[in-house]
Amino acid sequence: MAAPVGLQRTPARRRPVVPLVVLLTVALLVSLVCGVALGAANVPLRDVARFFGAGVSGGWLDAADLPGYQIVWQVRLPRVLLAAVVGAGLSVVGVASQALVRNALADPFVLGVSSGASVGATASIVFGVFASLGLYALSVAAFLGALGATLLVYLAARSREGMTPLRLVLTGTAMAYGFSAVSTVLVFMAPRGDAVRAALFWLLGSLGGVTWQSVPIAAAAVVLGFGYFRVSARRLNALAMGDETAAALGVDPARLRRTLFVVCAAVTGCLVAVSGAVGFVGLMVPHLVRMAVGADHRRVLAVAPLAGGVLLVWVDLLARTLVVPQELPLGVLTAAFGVPVFVWLMRRRGYVFGGR
Repeated sequence: MAAPVGLQRTPARRRPVVPLVVLLTVALLVSLVCGVALGAANVPLRDVARFFGAGVSGGWLDAADLPGYQIVWQVRLPRVLLAAVVGAGLSVVGVASQALVRNALADPFVLGVSSGASVGATASIVFGVFASLGLYALSVAAFLGALGATLLVYLAARSREGMTPLRLVLTGTAMAYGFSAVSTVLVFMAPRGDAVRAALFWLLGSLGGVTWQSVPIAAAAVVLGFGYFRVSARRLNALAMGDETAAALGVDPARLRRTLFVVCAAVTGCLVAVSGAVGFVGLMVPHLVRMAVGADHRRVLAVAPLAGGVLLVWVDLLARTLVVPQELPLGVLTAAFGVPVFVWLMRRRGYVFGGR
């Protein structure tokens, strides 16, 4: 019988989930406040609270407070909230993806969705596809690209035996290479240098230019996806142990895998459309959470979204403060953090990526 993804070789004590959830909830709230207050221009906490109250209640402010209010309410708050939503979403989809394909190296982008979104976004940035949609052009193009990639991967991976984990991984990887090649060709054909830079920046993930309109759609996708994964936690446990074990426990692995594929792809497409391709979060956070609470998906899914949200809020804060006035792509920092973490995990005794 295969071990669930990330299962330890020997029994070990696990921290209780409830205190950890409380701790991470407090950490997330503190992170949100710090993300709004800190930046190229720091805003005192009392002013953050005042501007937030004015934004919620519609209260009056002095004319001298207008620049600070715009920084807090119009620029930083939606960006910080979206960072938390994207971090949480990538983390829970990473957990589900690793159970879906029973592969410890799976992440939200293993199905080729991110690369498909990159084609749509690059076409929008470089050639103005869907330019008539204005501010929504990039997100719509990226989402449609993700939708197209999902359909192609599904059709290519489907067989008489259903969508087996190996076929999904191989098909998604192959399609990702193909879509990446298309994106590269589009970048090389760009008529303007600034479009090339914008496309490359988006391909590595960015929350620059986020508006309030981006937050509700991404948040709704994450909430619905998380709700489904949480309800399916026991079935995810069974699926992670192999199709034979899942069937013996009364779970239809083929049907569950199809549904997981659709939900993972839909949530990933929504997130990539607003944030670009932020790597390593969905790969790294599930393993770190399993180290703390074990491999049971009921416990992992209770902790992973909070941990992912805290992580990406701080990554975004670093991205916009390390090289002021420039801004770093999020993927650069998540990789800089994720690579050492994975090297440490591989060298750590007692932790096995995906079992023996």
